[in-house]
Amino acid sequence: MSEVQETSAAPASPPRKSSGLIRNSLINSGFTLLSRFAGFARDLVIAAYMGASGNIMADAYATAQQFPNLFRRIFAEGAFSTAFVPSYSAALERDGKEAADKMAHDAMATLVFITVVFTLACEFAMPWLMYIFKPGFVSDPEKLKWTVIFTQITMPYLPCMAIVAHLAGVLNARGRFVLSAGVPILLNAVTLICVIPTHSPFQSALGGSIGTIIAGVLQAGLLLWGANKTGAHVSLSIIPVFSKDINKLLMLAVPGALAAAATQVNIFVSQFFSSTVKGATMWLAIADRFYQLPLGLVGVAIGTALLPALSRAVHAEDHEHAQKTMDQAVLYAMVFTLPAAVALIAMPIFLVDGIYTRGEFNPTDAAWTGACLLHYGWGVPAFVLTRILNPAFFARKDTFGPMKFAVVSVIVNIVVGVSMFHLIGIPGLAIGTSAAAWVNVVLMVFTLARRKTWIIGAVALRKILLVLVASAGMAAFCYAAAFYSAPIKAAIDSVLPLHNGIHGLSILGHKAIGAKEIAVVAVSLSGVVLYSVLLFGTGAVKPSELKAALRRR
Repeated sequence: MSEVQETSAAPASPPRKSSGLIRNSLINSGFTLLSRFAGFARDLVIAAYMGASGNIMADAYATAQQFPNLFRRIFAEGAFSTAFVPSYSAALERDGKEAADKMAHDAMATLVFITVVFTLACEFAMPWLMYIFKPGFVSDPEKLKWTVIFTQITMPYLPCMAIVAHLAGVLNARGRFVLSAGVPILLNAVTLICVIPTHSPFQSALGGSIGTIIAGVLQAGLLLWGANKTGAHVSLSIIPVFSKDINKLLMLAVPGALAAAATQVNIFVSQFFSSTVKGATMWLAIADRFYQLPLGLVGVAIGTALLPALSRAVHAEDHEHAQKTMDQAVLYAMVFTLPAAVALIAMPIFLVDGIYTRGEFNPTDAAWTGACLLHYGWGVPAFVLTRILNPAFFARKDTFGPMKFAVVSVIVNIVVGVSMFHLIGIPGLAIGTSAAAWVNVVLMVFTLARRKTWIIGAVALRKILLVLVASAGMAAFCYAAAFYSAPIKAAIDSVLPLHNGIHGLSILGHKAIGAKEIAVVAVSLSGVVLYSVLLFGTGAVKPSELKAALRRR
């Protein structure tokens, strides 16, 4: 296994004044939370308008959203971002802003060129690609036709997101996190605006697909403006620049792309088999929305803040700071992830039914979605840890290691997921995904320890064990609440006049807020309060430590 090492004759410049890791992570998390709430609102409307197992438009629309995002994670987030952020951070420290800006401009031009060419190829080949991506749709020509059309509409979202991911890396390397964290809200808001006025599942799917493209253009434009406002002189270009620095960047990006591609194969396997079951594409999409909440709030947020911070520490050869940064990242990732994971495990159907069941989305859809969510739930800590541990490799310019681990995880996912699919159906695909994520984490932890790059400190390990104790208490409460959900809803109905829903809040004539919705909110908030008490009571995290983590360094 080889690592590409960065060489530099110039000494590292003094570190710039920046926000603390956890503070930056919470900035990301705050805006991600707003985005996720907007996403839940969007999905509530779409699920009520289209349903899942009862309408072909639901599966067609869900596929049109998944397909460009599949390649976004490969080209933008998986490849260029992981290679670009450490290189750009080092260039800022070593060569100054002008040289770093040139690298950013050349890198974006090359990335845009690659994604535009790929998008055009996919547009022409889309009818044949769907035979591979969604073979189960072939038996329903109407569903296949609209899946192809909607996906051709949404595919140009890929180049827009390549620009967004790249400019987000520029902003994050410069210590600016607000705009890059907040820009996803545009997608959910614009999609809602395009879907709400529609009056049929077809119109909803078409409006949502068109809204995706509009949002992508707005997101790219906003970050381009934001990056230039910070002093990063980056202009939009489609003419690739294969300079020495860009070629080096591409060499770093290729293993990252392969690693991301391997990870996306796990998603492809799920989509391949889900296409054979009516409604399964939407079930998995909604379950994905739930577990992506902690992944986005915690894993992506901390991972985004961690990579530039860790890159600067590694470049400065400050090993003590790198160790403390990783310990803090893993600890606080588990502080915020484990309670979410236990909630998804303890009350999955209660959550899905309380939030989504209305209109065309029926109790059967909720039951199958909840079954998938249960098995995604125990994989959530691994999904988040993958995002936290990857920067330990990327900051040291090692993208080859994560690629190998991802390939192993794909094999695990295929073997376990396919086997369990034939045994228990669609939830078996979620089991394969979660099992693969845990294998990936174990391989990364073992490798980091073997290289003596990072071994979790004794203090952080003891605190994580206490976090597990606090999470177990919350899990017991959530399980009991789900078990007694019927009397809880009845009690709410008897106290509050909600039989017709809160006046004015409805979706397709169905109450948007009633007893079951309030029950979910009440139980979730009570669980958070209980967990907070247990967290501070056990000493897993002290208020003074949390305050110190949030303080600007």
